Amino acid sequence: MSEPVTVALSKGKLLAPTLELFRRAGYQGIELCRDERRFVFDVPQAGLTFLIVRPSDVPTYVEYGAADVGVAGKDLLLEQQADIYEPLDLRIGACRIVVAMLRRHDPARRLSSKIRVATKYPNITEQYFTQQGIPVEIIKLYGSIELAPIVGLADRIVDLVSSGRTLKAHNLQETETIAWSTARLIVNRASLKMKHAVITTMIQRLRRSRPRTPQ
Repeated sequence: MSEPVTVALSKGKLLAPTLELFRRAGYQGIELCRDERRFVFDVPQAGLTFLIVRPSDVPTYVEYGAADVGVAGKDLLLEQQADIYEPLDLRIGACRIVVAMLRRHDPARRLSSKIRVATKYPNITEQYFTQQGIPVEIIKLYGSIELAPIVGLADRIVDLVSSGRTLKAHNLQETETIAWSTARLIVNRASLKMKHAVITTMIQRLRRSRPRTPQ
């Protein structure tokens, strides 16, 4: 029997659709324990070991070889620029990286002076506004990004949205879409060489089983 492939998966809302995709791809016995204190799950029937980690940590686990493959949002890959191989768009977890501001804010003011932008994506944000020729001061936040314009901490935010309902609930409006994001299969470069056959097979099976359009 070949050596198991270690797969890093994101905690949270992306976990269930990712596991369902693996099931549709023919990987059997994928039933994770509901004990949230467990982070490692062996699935010998499928030849897989799952690591359940924070979404932002998935690229790191894969880049440094703690996991052979992983599933991470394109937003994180753009932000972190990890040295990994990205062979497949899984077409799940579709969302957008957007710029938003309070509805009463005057868009014409943005070129008059440096603006403050609150975000958990400082690299994406800096690159985007630099390309637009707009001077910015970036404020790194880890949560409740929508609060920043309301209390005057920032003029705008850059955040990940799906339906946009949270923005509307806080009287915010989208002004620009920076990028679209879906979940991607990522692979450690050394693992692709050492476990080439089994990982290539995984890529092919997941490609056939993914949705036809982003969801």
